[in-house]
Amino acid sequence: MNSNFHSVILKDDLCIGCTNCMRKCPTKAIRVRNGKARITEIKCIDCGECIRRCPEHAKDSLSDSINDTTPFKYKIALPAPSFYSQFGRENKPGKILAALKSVGFDDVFEVTRAADVYTEYTKNIIEVSSVKPLLSSSCPVIVRLIRVRFPNLINHILPIESPMEIAANIARNKACKELNLSPSDIGIFFISPCPSKVTSVKNPIGSKNSSVDGVISFKEIHPLIVRNLELNINPLSYYLSGRGIGWAKAGGETFSLGIEDYICVDGIENVINILDDIEDGRLTGIIFAELLSCTNGCVGGVLAMESPFIAKNRIRRLAEKHLSDIEKQSYGLDDKEVFFQEEITPIKNNVFGYDVIEAMKMMSECIRIQKQLPRLDCGACGSPSCRTMAEDIALGQTTMEDCMVLFKQRFEEKPL
Repeated sequence: MNSNFHSVILKDDLCIGCTNCMRKCPTKAIRVRNGKARITEIKCIDCGECIRRCPEHAKDSLSDSINDTTPFKYKIALPAPSFYSQFGRENKPGKILAALKSVGFDDVFEVTRAADVYTEYTKNIIEVSSVKPLLSSSCPVIVRLIRVRFPNLINHILPIESPMEIAANIARNKACKELNLSPSDIGIFFISPCPSKVTSVKNPIGSKNSSVDGVISFKEIHPLIVRNLELNINPLSYYLSGRGIGWAKAGGETFSLGIEDYICVDGIENVINILDDIEDGRLTGIIFAELLSCTNGCVGGVLAMESPFIAKNRIRRLAEKHLSDIEKQSYGLDDKEVFFQEEITPIKNNVFGYDVIEAMKMMSECIRIQKQLPRLDCGACGSPSCRTMAEDIALGQTTMEDCMVLFKQRFEEKPL
């Protein structure tokens, strides 16, 4: 696996240096220099906010294509619960799954099944854990955000693999057993609404390797599904769990737990605010937090095709239709197929390096520079705030001359 991999990429030729992406980056990973945006990889969490905000489409996400499935003898698609919401109310899940299989897969295994498995393990941990609140590990953006900005909260993260990974393990085990296949013969591809899942497969957290072989975005596969939906194909049976399906929208995970003392927060800026509260001890009486990078949950993923509000409504209707209890299934999973096998560690990003004396000198210089800046955080200099500009100047990455406010003041004060 590539520990330096990021799915979010910049298309230099399309970037006009407008600073929209820089202003909305939750980890301040973007600068605009010489008229082009630049991403600081160590700070990037692949949330896709820059993709969402860029009016020039200069940000994009790497993902796999259907052609990447060809090397495998047996191919399995793992559709996210939100996948059902992308094709109109008239197309029922069974027909959507059949259209997906017809794209070139031998089998389809719904991630809704693994969502229910995740729920049961979460309930067991909540009963015995002294850590409050526990934080869901299902959104990889949030796990990466905590590593970068809130390392003191790492021990609050549930030590459970995401439903995507659990589903991949179940699907592979099932195919090996029923078809007498070697694990390496099986290619498992997650169908994703967000770039962070691509990163979590190529650069996993909590495990050395992902159980998923590739990630195909909604955006990539949508036209192929639409084409197949027009064909006369027999629908597949699907997993009738309203709770599992409900995971596609914000609040679905916490609803499936059946607990009262929880919060559900969606939208990356809102999540950052609540993590600040948790870190500072201002959030009490809460035992579990469902934190989602995208507004409305996974239906709001940046690689989704449908309006998140329409998609959320479709998921709500579908989940409510199948809310009756279903028989719990035992998939014979080992602990290593469910729980993280490696410690989650902070992303060390000491701005001024790790030489203490040198870092203190740089910090003093940063404070001196910051006092000279207007503290308007306008972003016109190409840094997200006056504080970060002071850091950038101290590091030699820019100069005071790039402050547009000071430049204007000097121009106005210059005698005619």
